[in-house]
Amino acid sequence: MAIAIVMFVVFLDQFTKYLAAKYLMPVGSYPVIKHFFHLTYVENRGAAFGMLQNKTLFFIVITVVVGIVLIYSMIKLPENSLYNYTLAMILGGAIGNLIDRVRLGYVVDFIDFKFFPAVFNVADSFIVVGAIILGYLMIFKGGIR
Repeated sequence: MAIAIVMFVVFLDQFTKYLAAKYLMPVGSYPVIKHFFHLTYVENRGAAFGMLQNKTLFFIVITVVVGIVLIYSMIKLPENSLYNYTLAMILGGAIGNLIDRVRLGYVVDFIDFKFFPAVFNVADSFIVVGAIILGYLMIFKGGIR
C-alpha cells in the first residue's frame, strides 16, 4: 500500500505541475477566489519561501539522502502501519520535487493562498501533511514502532 501512496503522490504532483506549466505559465496568475486563492505559476529555484536560491545540486543531494533514509525506515516498519503511509506521503512529495529539480533545474509551484507568504505545490502539501501526522504520532502515540 505504501508504494501505491508514493506513486499516487508523484503522479498527482507531476500531473498538476504539467497543467500549471501548460495553462498558467502564459497568464502568470489566475484568481480562483480574488484576493484569497489564486493559481500562480512560479519557478522556484530555492527551498521553502525561496531560501537558498540556485542551490539545485545541494537540494538534489539532500533529497536523495533523505529519500534513502525514508525508504530504509519504510522497510523496517510494518508494511500496513500509519507510520509507513505517512513516510510514503513525504517520500512521494520529495520525489515529485526531485523530478522537477533534475529535469528542469527548478520546482514548479502554483498554489497561491494570498494570506500565505509562499506559493507551493502538491508535493509540498504532502510533505507538510505527512510531517505533521508523523510528528503527532511520535509525540502522542509513543514514537515510531
